[in-house]
Amino acid sequence: MTMKTRRDAQQLKLLKRTVHRVWSRVPLYRERMEACGVTPEDIRTLEDVTKLPLTRKGDLRDAYPTGLLACEPEELVRFHASSGTTGKPTVVAYTAKDLQAWDDMVIRSLRIAGVTSRDVVQIAYGYGLFTGGLGFHHGAEKLGATVIPASGGFSERQIMLMEDLGTTVLCCTPSYGLHLGELLRKQGKTLPRLRIGIFGAEPWTEGIRQRLEEELGITALDVYGLSEMMGPGVGMECPCRQGLHLWDDHTLVEILDPETGQTLPPGEEGVLVLSSLTKEALPLLRYWTGDRTRILSGTCSCGVEGTRIERIRGRTDDMLILRGVNLFPSQIEVALNRVSGLSLHYLIEVQGGETLTEVRVLCEASGEVKEEERKKLERLGQEAMHQVTGLRIPLSVCLPGAIPRSEGKAQRVRRVA
Repeated sequence: MTMKTRRDAQQLKLLKRTVHRVWSRVPLYRERMEACGVTPEDIRTLEDVTKLPLTRKGDLRDAYPTGLLACEPEELVRFHASSGTTGKPTVVAYTAKDLQAWDDMVIRSLRIAGVTSRDVVQIAYGYGLFTGGLGFHHGAEKLGATVIPASGGFSERQIMLMEDLGTTVLCCTPSYGLHLGELLRKQGKTLPRLRIGIFGAEPWTEGIRQRLEEELGITALDVYGLSEMMGPGVGMECPCRQGLHLWDDHTLVEILDPETGQTLPPGEEGVLVLSSLTKEALPLLRYWTGDRTRILSGTCSCGVEGTRIERIRGRTDDMLILRGVNLFPSQIEVALNRVSGLSLHYLIEVQGGETLTEVRVLCEASGEVKEEERKKLERLGQEAMHQVTGLRIPLSVCLPGAIPRSEGKAQRVRRVA
């Protein structure tokens, strides 16, 4: 029996168990499965997962706070929640076994990134309802590493802790990593013991990776996670950087066409859809993440087999439509990175409804510039954006520090009246 055959058999066993669990314990899933004419007995192969209904973020909001629980309330040991910027937050729940499974995912992620028990891991993700801080914290401790629970913000103190406590691994958002690198450069400091940066919670490009590695003197690696599927640790880059490794005994992966919802073959880009295989409290079937990626074929150079996906390109709900052309913030970032003299601190201002009437990009210069040089940067930046997107997009170059820094997820798009 090949490794793939064993993996598929294990995934099918776990999928069947999860389907039976939600059928018997979650009324919403049973109602939707009955509406589709599907019962747990109809799931005989992994391909049969497509018979099951999709789950979307709105379902969790509609079931607020605990309408999708698949366990008894007394079995719960923790809640987390996403931000409720559009209303009530998305609440996720965990049993003790869920937390053990989450620890396992984070430990594997840290190990594949090259983290060991000898490392000092500084966690600059937020603690509390956001899963980033505590997720990395417990996994790193279980791995045996020394943890600095710095949380977000207090950037001067972050640098002091890294210097004084010998931080070797930094975990934070890429935009906050850029901010710390900027401060270090201004202070004329380096952190010779820092060697790995694990960055997630927002999409980021190869251009940002290059700048993070130059500013911080590290190997910058991408981590993927979402609270609905536990939190950070769902996927992780290894130092070979040939995509994100996912853990097939915890999560079943599909890629669907964003328009039709049909399954796409490996290599084609679409929306990442995930099914829980080991969760007890809140197992989700075919969860529509909204993240755009593709499944990669072959085996990574590191030798670890299993499902790999390309780094997240962006979210379907981040996509802008300008003059009939699809536009992603990541395309703007790629273009700006081509122009020497521009930083990657930028903001896209949009005006109009679903089909936008106007887009303008604000981007900081990488240093102090005179008026003539600023105009040259604007011209070069506009040319680069046209080459990447095929669109004529106005660019305003501003002085360093003009765009607010983020200690959490960076705001890349701002709608204006």
